[in-house]
Amino acid sequence: MILVTLGTQDKKFYRLLDELNKLIKENKITEEVIVQAGFSSDYKTDLMRIYNLISMDELDDLISQCDLLITHGGVGSILNGLKHNKKIIAVARLSKYKEHVNDHQIQIVDNFSREGYILKVDNITDLYNEIIKSKSFKPKKYHENNEEFVMFIEKKINEFIIK
Repeated sequence: MILVTLGTQDKKFYRLLDELNKLIKENKITEEVIVQAGFSSDYKTDLMRIYNLISMDELDDLISQCDLLITHGGVGSILNGLKHNKKIIAVARLSKYKEHVNDHQIQIVDNFSREGYILKVDNITDLYNEIIKSKSFKPKKYHENNEEFVMFIEKKINEFIIK
């Protein structure tokens, strides 16, 4: 099963859902796809099970059951998947599509990808290639270290502010 989590942003993320729907129609994705869609829960398709919001307990159950987690570029969503030792593909929400107010998720996704924790999609049409790549992808094991993580986030925020 593929689990897709779009977080709780108050913006739509149809670009990702459209690509998933297309891949299912083309039989490139044959697994069941379950989506926690947040504000994109009004997306219309019979090919995926779409839920608005899911309780944390239900979400944890779905994450532990999924073979692949596809998510937006939110730190919380990525870390939740890493804590469950899941293969993750992240697609950053982009401001040019009005999916977010800025493009900070690009940096988040780039950093996790560069460190070997996740796979990333820069161009939505590359999603299928990353799904194929995920089958042999061996993600770096995540070790929770809150102090180190806070320092990492502070460093990235400072880099972003200085630019």
